Amino acid sequence: MIAKRAIYEGRVQGVGFRYTVKQIAMGYDVVGDVKNLADGTVELNLMGEEDEVEEFLSEIVDESTLAHHIKDTNVVEIPLLENVKGFTISA
Repeated sequence: MIAKRAIYEGRVQGVGFRYTVKQIAMGYDVVGDVKNLADGTVELNLMGEEDEVEEFLSEIVDESTLAHHIKDTNVVEIPLLENVKGFTISA
């Protein structure tokens, strides 16, 4: 089990980014949340088995309808998320 935080830069707010990420998450065995940040980026916190997490992150950047909106992605490993169920969009 691993947890990662991804910060997406580019035209990632106001384009349905968070909702699309949530839809993609439904196809993977992962939990976490996605939210807009004040600086115009989007933050994704994610936990699951390593292969599920890596495939999910790869789909967002390489295969999704969001890919052309993403200018840069910064992914770091973080401590395991506690008391997280499902995948949510945070305010």
